[in-house]
Amino acid sequence: MPVVTVGSGTVNYLVTGTGPGLVLVHGTGATGETNWAPLIEAVADRFTVVAPDLSGSGATVDGGGPIHVEDLVAQVLGAAGHAGLERFHLVGHSLGAVVALAAAGTRPEKVLSLTAHAGWARTDPWMAFQMDLWIRLVRTDRELLARLLQVTAMGDATLRARSPEDFEQATAAFTAMLGGAEDGFARQAQADVAVDITELLPRVTAPTLIVSSADDRIVPPHHQRELARLIPHAELVTVPGGHGLPFEDPAAFTAVITDHLDRATATV
Repeated sequence: MPVVTVGSGTVNYLVTGTGPGLVLVHGTGATGETNWAPLIEAVADRFTVVAPDLSGSGATVDGGGPIHVEDLVAQVLGAAGHAGLERFHLVGHSLGAVVALAAAGTRPEKVLSLTAHAGWARTDPWMAFQMDLWIRLVRTDRELLARLLQVTAMGDATLRARSPEDFEQATAAFTAMLGGAEDGFARQAQADVAVDITELLPRVTAPTLIVSSADDRIVPPHHQRELARLIPHAELVTVPGGHGLPFEDPAAFTAVITDHLDRATATV
């Protein structure tokens, strides 16, 4: 995969497809590929897709210090520029939604459209308490963190439908995913705790879709309602499922994203 130097770090990114630029920004603990594989497969026939690994994830290398949203914005813009994208559609999930929103407020002239799932403007004490628990658990008991993430990240219908075997298999998969990535996960979670992009949101000019998961227990829907209020002319849609919708129901997640992309592309 290509790499680009941004500040003191080397950012690894995936690039594939052909057409208008589309930049995808992953959430905490994921990578460009693991967060976005189904969406990439669905749109690579009509978009040039760039999906960077943020600091703390994948093959991206940095100095190992605290991660700040503005640094992640620079990484996203750096990867897009290195891939030759002057302007692009921008999609983010969770921490990636925060970064996408901040990028659209920092460099509005670059962004053709913006889609943000499970994003928020400012971390409140409820979220901070939960994310501090993630940090403590990823450093002491990855399996317990994997069990916690299942019951907080998945939607009600998904959890009700799972058998005991399903829960154990998902626990094993989550635990394996976290293996070797504990430090990066903790650093990204610390970035989550420090989020406050409120002042950037009124500067967003791109057509914006805010996507809220009805059962989100990590970033509850009132946060997305606040985003829709603060961003000029933003559209808000609520979909079934939990915070982890890209993994819980990839088809539904892909459908809501591609609908907005197709509408935005038709008007560009």
